[in-house]
Amino acid sequence: MPTKKKERPRHLGRGLQSLIGPLHPPQAANEPAQAHPDSAGLPADTELHQALHELDISLIDPNPHQARTTWDEAELGELAASIRANGVIQPILVRPAGDRFQLIAGERRFRASRIAGRETIPAWVRTATDEQLHEWALVENIHRADLNALERSKAYRLYIDTFSLTQAEAAQRLGEERSVVANYLRLLDLPDEIKQMLANGDLAMGHARAILALPTDDLRRRLANRAMAGRLSVREVERLVRRYLTASGESTRTKRAKEPHILDLEQRLGTQLGTKVTIETRRSGQRGRVVIDFYSLDEFESLAERLGISLSENV
Repeated sequence: MPTKKKERPRHLGRGLQSLIGPLHPPQAANEPAQAHPDSAGLPADTELHQALHELDISLIDPNPHQARTTWDEAELGELAASIRANGVIQPILVRPAGDRFQLIAGERRFRASRIAGRETIPAWVRTATDEQLHEWALVENIHRADLNALERSKAYRLYIDTFSLTQAEAAQRLGEERSVVANYLRLLDLPDEIKQMLANGDLAMGHARAILALPTDDLRRRLANRAMAGRLSVREVERLVRRYLTASGESTRTKRAKEPHILDLEQRLGTQLGTKVTIETRRSGQRGRVVIDFYSLDEFESLAERLGISLSENV
């Protein structure tokens, strides 16, 4: 008897399609239903075909959960010019809201269509709860929109807080590596001035990650300003951080080359726990310590669960 394959856990790594199913173009009424090439041989979704409408743009309200806060006016202008010439090729996604509609996904097309002077826009109309609206909007932005680093970190935080998820759970549902989510969330610990530099594109994600290693916000601000003014590369900023930590005694210990089996064990433990793990041994090799990094209380709780420790138990 053939062994039944174990079903893999579903996540949102492919964006909206994994939440709401494939969206196919409409068929003429006299045409037979045909399988879409992405539908694995399944019949076309009649319900979705019937959900495609040409809606009055004035009846559509923006999504209040939109993660993007800044819009490139030049890019919107280019898209508007394309829409004037070719129309809206990909419909937007909305839900009914009384006698109006609320945008779920496709805000760039929606905004560009208004700039182009269109009075109507093709839209898929789907029923959605407030929770679904929020989740679909966040997933659509995280996976499909060119968010800057700060917007992405805020989107991750909002997603985690809204649905009461740990970092590991959010990463699994979004199809991301846990370390990616953790690194973006760490950006929220930066001073406001540096966050603004990230939002403006004056600093990159790599700059911010290196600057976070400094012990005080004052040092972080000074290095961020120097990096921006001098147009320093990420590697140059990393070297300056290492130089400061070494000179200040933060990294005074001379590190011995680790044995290959220790490096392998660090990697295996780090993969199992989903975070950085460092093993430090004495020269005898018989004693030492294991250091497990965490970057937020949520992550600490997740690590405790993986280690079989219940933080809710009364001591």
